[in-house]
Amino acid sequence: MWTVCVLFVWFSTALAAEEWKEVKTPQGPVRGRKHPDAEVYAFYNIPYATPPVGENKFKAPLPPPTWSDPYEAVNEYVICPQFKMEIPEFMPKHLVQHEQCLIANVYVPDTDKKNLSVYVYVHGGAFIIGYGDMMRALRLMDNKDIIVVTFNYRLSIHGFLCLGTEDIPGNAGMKDQVALLRWVQDNIAGYGGNPDDVTLAGGSAGSASVDLLMLSKSAEGLFHRVIPESGGNLAAFTVQTDPLENAKTQARKWNFTNVDDIYALEKFYKTAPMRLLTSDPFFDRTDSTFLFSPCVERDTGDGAFLTESPLSILKKGAYRKLPVLYGFANMEGLMRIDQFEVWKQKMNEKFSDFLPPNLKFDSDEEREQVAKEIKEFYFGDKPVGNDNVLGYVDFFSDVFFTYPMLVAAKLHAEAGNDQVYLYEFSYVDDATPFIPHTKTRGANHCAQTTAVMDGNFFEKNETNMSEKSQNIKKTVRQLWHNFIKTGKPVPEGSSLPAWPAVGADGSPYMSIDEKLELRGVLLEERTRFWDGIYQKYYRDPVPPPEPPAKHVEL
Repeated sequence: MWTVCVLFVWFSTALAAEEWKEVKTPQGPVRGRKHPDAEVYAFYNIPYATPPVGENKFKAPLPPPTWSDPYEAVNEYVICPQFKMEIPEFMPKHLVQHEQCLIANVYVPDTDKKNLSVYVYVHGGAFIIGYGDMMRALRLMDNKDIIVVTFNYRLSIHGFLCLGTEDIPGNAGMKDQVALLRWVQDNIAGYGGNPDDVTLAGGSAGSASVDLLMLSKSAEGLFHRVIPESGGNLAAFTVQTDPLENAKTQARKWNFTNVDDIYALEKFYKTAPMRLLTSDPFFDRTDSTFLFSPCVERDTGDGAFLTESPLSILKKGAYRKLPVLYGFANMEGLMRIDQFEVWKQKMNEKFSDFLPPNLKFDSDEEREQVAKEIKEFYFGDKPVGNDNVLGYVDFFSDVFFTYPMLVAAKLHAEAGNDQVYLYEFSYVDDATPFIPHTKTRGANHCAQTTAVMDGNFFEKNETNMSEKSQNIKKTVRQLWHNFIKTGKPVPEGSSLPAWPAVGADGSPYMSIDEKLELRGVLLEERTRFWDGIYQKYYRDPVPPPEPPAKHVEL
């Protein structure tokens, strides 16, 4: 009997030991646990930086902590302060919001190999909601040759208020992302990763983020390949056109009137409770922005993230040229389909309310005339209505995503980057609902991301999908895996169709559907139309002005 008991205890202890993995890092020892759904060890909730708090909460992050005893890297479901959305049934219900939220999650394959490629993923959410572990890439790790890192960063006003003052310079959320990339450089070798082989990816606002990080001097050298999925650095929602005016507008909404005194405005935001700062969802704006996002900062020489407009940087070619896998879904504008029944009437009443803020006009008459031209391009001579809902989808696709990304791809090529691989993702399952008032289906915003990712935010059991959907996921993951490992989605010797880099003429691009098909110029007519608009009326984003010297009382 004693022999049986001893064997049972030994066997139980051995199993428990196999469930855990301890690694040594410059921060200190870290213990992670075997993931229940994959041959992967998960290390959660690792502080990659120390967030400033109180009246310093808008400043750049501070260095991360260190420790000597093993850190139990378990999932505490920490997320950064944000507007509370209704949580879908398939997502964790015990998410915890607090300011000590700058944490990373590291997924390590069950292998003894070292110097593994590193895949850092920036979550989306319009810069106002989201958290790192709301999506995972476990299936992308099936070959056991990639480490995946996800993380939180400060959001909305907390992350992107930009006053240009010493205490609120701007871009706190982007400085968090840079801090994460520095943390990866310093620590990922301890988890088995290669800091000289880092691919940076993201979807939606995460896509816009990685597209900006590629242009920022503060992030230069911290990653080596880039995968922006449906979001570009030239979009109106990516960079605030006038961040100080945005800050004033929101303060007035909260009944603060002394907005022209920059230090009074600063004090208002520094002392405002977090529940106020996270009370506005910013989702109902008609101008294709969410108000608070990255900004062009004043060049103070003290760690600014972005001091020049993305368009200026791209035109000068003043950035490090990296391999880029660049694209979007074919009906990104479906992101706004839920607003259609209300917004179609608003569009017919005053279409100019739907123009993005990075267009400027000399008069109201000129603004209305341009609005009329744009409306006619998408809807002809008819009112916005049920019979032209696809024009509504195309309009928001182009303003939010497709046009800014296609322009950037062209500018990359003109700047000499011959490693930009352009695609359009068009696959939809037969079970996908038709677009309202049509017999048409389309790939929604970040549909390619759902093909790559799995876990909390997307389907866990892919065997329940159609065979076609399973195959498209395998193909897309193969393309992404190829790019992560080689810098090319289709390397030499691959059985997949050849995929050359895009040129300055906008071709070729890869159509990703049930089959891969290399095609010519993507959305040529729509791009040409917006070229004509933006060449005449583009408004470059401006940094906040230098504040006056503080009055010192004697």
